[in-house]
Amino acid sequence: MELELIGRNRDLFTDDMLYHQEHLVNTVQSSAFLIVGGAGSIGQAVAKEIFRRNPKVLHVVDVSENNMVELVRDIRSSQGYGDGEFKTFAIDAGSDEFEALVRKAPKYDYVFNLSALKHVRSEKDPFTLMRLVTVNIFNSIRILRLVKGQGCQNYFCVSTDKAANPVNMMGASKRIMELFLMRESLDMKITMARFANVAFSDGSLLHGFNQRFLKRQPISAPNDVRRYFVSPKEAGELCVMSGLLGSNRDIFFPKLSEELHLTKFSEIAHRYLKNLGYEAVECSSEEEARGRAEFLISKNKWPCFFFSSDTTGEKGFEEFFTDSEEIDFDRFNGIGIIKNPPTFNESSLDAFEEEISSMRRLKDWSKESLIQAFRTVLPELDHRELGRDLDQRM
Repeated sequence: MELELIGRNRDLFTDDMLYHQEHLVNTVQSSAFLIVGGAGSIGQAVAKEIFRRNPKVLHVVDVSENNMVELVRDIRSSQGYGDGEFKTFAIDAGSDEFEALVRKAPKYDYVFNLSALKHVRSEKDPFTLMRLVTVNIFNSIRILRLVKGQGCQNYFCVSTDKAANPVNMMGASKRIMELFLMRESLDMKITMARFANVAFSDGSLLHGFNQRFLKRQPISAPNDVRRYFVSPKEAGELCVMSGLLGSNRDIFFPKLSEELHLTKFSEIAHRYLKNLGYEAVECSSEEEARGRAEFLISKNKWPCFFFSSDTTGEKGFEEFFTDSEEIDFDRFNGIGIIKNPPTFNESSLDAFEEEISSMRRLKDWSKESLIQAFRTVLPELDHRELGRDLDQRM
């Protein structure tokens, strides 16, 4: 159903996964894995892809205790028990407990870091924005340096399509992370992936459709924002292939067509409701949608409010790479690869790190000062403050 709702009829990576299946199975069965942020939607997909190939060791770390419990229940209920060691740890990847785990655990051959603050709405205030900086940039570097000393073969870190020509702080944070990792790649093999919105992942707008339906509430979405989508399964496959098949500094992304695959949220809402047996009824305001909800739903119709986007950080369409990046479209059937040289400005990275450290020491910063710090690394950052954020929408 997920593929139908996002306007596709087949998985993106089936051919590539089948072609490389023997290599993937042999690598997984002989290796120890650590997945950080493994209880989120993408992390769970990666964990399940690795688990079903019978890893020697699979350790999963996530701060969400409840989601971790569900991951274990899901794996046990669907795949049973493997031959190797499977353990989960409900700890923060930025904590002393995590450092102790890495130092005492068996050597991890492959580390997948899926932890991230992924919402544009996270930049609405300076405090959540600073946490975004910590998680998306500095925790990523800290984790890498920890596992580098333990003999890790490859460190995979998730990026985002919003890192290409970023217009919001979330995308910019991931672009800065990429540049820091370019520096680290001089003595550690690193791969990444930029991919589209993961359909119905926790906290996504499409996941919100499910929540609104269960609670019999109106559906609200922009009608002028186009996005690429992948399924959770495809997200897991893309990360696994990048982590196990990529070369140093490769950034994998899905080959999606602008003409065929860019989809409006409002279009998905219509398909979603039709699939559930309801007709979408467009209302002229949030107030009308709320006021007519009970009556319309009783008639197998669903109130919807579709609007033009006017919130800070929204990008009208998505892209995976820029004109200045070298792209390999030939190696995989469904995947493109950004081939990165180890290019970075060391002085700007150092200045950024020192500026953020100074703010944290003083316990005093503003959104404006954080944006200015970002521009020391990304002077071209096209961030525009519109005075309205997504929390001010229904």
